[in-house]
Amino acid sequence: MADDSNNIQQGVINQKGAIGSYAAIGDSFTEGVGDPGPGGTLVGWADRFAVLLADQLPDLGAATGTTHGNFRYANLAVRGRLLDQIVEEQVPRAKELAPDLVSFCAGGNDIIRPGTDPDDVAERFERAVADLTRSVGTVMVTTGFDTRNVPVLRHLRGKIATYTAHVRSIADRYDCPVLDLWSLRSVQDRRAWDNDRLHLSPEGHTRVALRAAQVLGLHVPADPDQEWPPQAQRGTLEVRRDDIHWAREYLVPWIGRRLRGESSGDHVEAKRPDLLPL
Repeated sequence: MADDSNNIQQGVINQKGAIGSYAAIGDSFTEGVGDPGPGGTLVGWADRFAVLLADQLPDLGAATGTTHGNFRYANLAVRGRLLDQIVEEQVPRAKELAPDLVSFCAGGNDIIRPGTDPDDVAERFERAVADLTRSVGTVMVTTGFDTRNVPVLRHLRGKIATYTAHVRSIADRYDCPVLDLWSLRSVQDRRAWDNDRLHLSPEGHTRVALRAAQVLGLHVPADPDQEWPPQAQRGTLEVRRDDIHWAREYLVPWIGRRLRGESSGDHVEAKRPDLLPL
């Protein structure tokens, strides 16, 4: 990220005080799908971002009385959730917890559904942002990814771009920091994505966490947009074999769930519903 971009967001923490608590709301992206942890758990960018937030507290603690040990974090996100479900299930809980910071990423599952209107989704998103900003310290909103190099989502790039423009405008109106994923060039590499081509890989989640920390003006240990190591060019047959495997293992089951009216999040609960120490 360029220094000027980082400086634009610099000072969120300094102006509003140290962030001692953080709650993440959203869908599979925020839950951490694609980033497996020990014992079948999920990690994800929000968990990684929470660690970066907690790591800042020793340096800030002298002024605020806050220590690393009492940083608290909740992750309310559940895979497959549509915007209205997130607003109904997660926003009230986030308001009840009243953390210093909430990350709000929602609407993506709505946008990829046929026939949805990004203008309408944005209106509902804005109502939720307005509600949240009255109850929590800071609301960080998240744009969509630029999907030009994501095969399964490439044809939706226009809808995603429209929704992203709305999210930026909403952020301006409510003074929300923006986790801008559209401009994160490093996630254009296929290595940033899981085998299902819909969710980020562990490295992709790591880069998003670093960008989120930059947005709040935190010092980060690495540049989220650093170049990937060189990689041998793949042959046509290898690419075709991967495409066939992907269609069989991921695309067909995904279509089947849509036809049956099922969601990957059915019977799944939030992995971290309370503000707990890391």
